[in-house]
Amino acid sequence: MQLFIFLLLLEIHGTVGLTRSLRYFYTSSSGVSNFPEFVAVGLVDDVQMIHYDSNTEKAEFKQQWMEKAAEDDPQYLSRQTNRLMNTQQIFKGNIDTLKQRFNQTGGVHINQMMYGCEWDDETTVVNSYHQYGYDGEDFLLFDLKTQTWIAPVMQAVITKHEWDSDRSLSDDLRKYHTKLCPEWLKKYVNYGRSSLMRTELPSVSLLQKSSSSPVTCHATGFYPDRAEMVWRKDGVELHEGVDPGEILTNHDGTFQMSVDLDLSSAIHEDWSRYICVFQLFGVNEDIVTKLDKAAIRTNEGSSVFPAGVVVRIMGILLLLTVCFSGVFIWRRKYKELY
Repeated sequence: MQLFIFLLLLEIHGTVGLTRSLRYFYTSSSGVSNFPEFVAVGLVDDVQMIHYDSNTEKAEFKQQWMEKAAEDDPQYLSRQTNRLMNTQQIFKGNIDTLKQRFNQTGGVHINQMMYGCEWDDETTVVNSYHQYGYDGEDFLLFDLKTQTWIAPVMQAVITKHEWDSDRSLSDDLRKYHTKLCPEWLKKYVNYGRSSLMRTELPSVSLLQKSSSSPVTCHATGFYPDRAEMVWRKDGVELHEGVDPGEILTNHDGTFQMSVDLDLSSAIHEDWSRYICVFQLFGVNEDIVTKLDKAAIRTNEGSSVFPAGVVVRIMGILLLLTVCFSGVFIWRRKYKELY
């Protein structure tokens, strides 16, 4: 199983039920120029709400609604800053330990950690996770059911045995993931209710790079990211010749997505039988766009997707910069590797 936790930010899109999520990420790095050695972020429903890095050594809110946390607790940011400064030092030591474990000296190396929980407000089911990764692979994962650590690689076994023997650590993790994390998730959602629980419909366009290219149905500006978009012919959903894209984040916090339709074998007289259907969770009425050649935006010989390209580049940068934030996770979780 691949960790890669960063992909969760772009690829988790629940379409059944309303799932709320609280995720924290840490990343420490070695050999990466012009990049902080340690970065930490926390996200609610995949919206970044707090940030810390080793350059500023300061925890900062990323959403205005998080100011309510400071109103409830004036020492909130200073406490998180102090905690993350300590964690920064531990992670710096951990990456040195990992390099020794894997017999590495120079080069670029990344040590990651993710923890958090998801809460479904329809079924009240809570899922949680607490895991470490190194250089793009799983390193350690905590099994909440057995309260033991799983070591996917040989180099992690020594740490697994050490942490399995620390029952107070396991008890702390169990308490956090079963009780405290869902409580804080609900509190954060309440802080950002007007933003996180809003609904925004997209604008939908038909795009085509050239006359021989697939036709793309592109929706942008919607919120939340729980959405589906399909092509239908005569009312029947199509799967063959259809290429759905990822849901991507826009600079303003809304989302965009697209789905391609290959019409190379279709005759123009049949185009009127095709429609693109966009469905947003919580909205009963679908957005239906008929396939009309006159409505297609095209630019023969050049790309018609500059916005999407920019968003993908931003997504790549996000994958490099997103990392774990230790908000409301106590000191015992910040363990040095043995």
